Amino acid sequence: MKLYSYFQSSAAYRVRIALALKRLDAEPSAIDLLDREALSSFRNRTSPQGLVPALDTDEHGLVVQSLAIIEYLDERYPEPPLLPGTLQARAYVRAAAQLIACEIHPLANLRVLRYLKRQLGQDQPAIDSWYRHWVEDGLTRLEAFVVQEKHHGAFLYRDQPTMADCLLVPQLHNARRLACDLSAIPTLIEIDRRCHEFDAFRSAHPNRQPDAETA
Repeated sequence: MKLYSYFQSSAAYRVRIALALKRLDAEPSAIDLLDREALSSFRNRTSPQGLVPALDTDEHGLVVQSLAIIEYLDERYPEPPLLPGTLQARAYVRAAAQLIACEIHPLANLRVLRYLKRQLGQDQPAIDSWYRHWVEDGLTRLEAFVVQEKHHGAFLYRDQPTMADCLLVPQLHNARRLACDLSAIPTLIEIDRRCHEFDAFRSAHPNRQPDAETA
């Protein structure tokens, strides 16, 4: 397999964690999201979306969108599972993951921030304020959900990492980069701390990716 990725992409970070948890190798292919020519070439030759991550599989072609990639990996390589066994538990894990992927990420990704600057003429302090507001709001809602559901343990679901943890760790990494106030999410912070005790999470960190060295 080949993973089209970018070291600072939180969506690609999610998939790198999933691959590491399953002890799967995927050849990295870095796509510099800040390089218009490289991005245009990737869009024209590989993926019309022009988005990372994208996983070129050896059997089923190109799989895109981080959640779809993670579920593809979980179905194709079921051990260790990234979704728990019961219907209720899988719904909880998917909901936690989607609170990040659907409620936080779309409002704070690179394309949105660029649009705020280039088309709407917002200055950097205003853009940073936008980012912090929506990330803090979304993480606070996720904290409330996790605490209310009472399924968490060492990880978001009991004592085994799931798809939801694959999304939580990158989102908190980005939140810290932009100096978000994380005082309202102690449960999520503690789970993130425990995740970083495992090499699968540490090895997927942006700073440990080959293209981080050339950025």
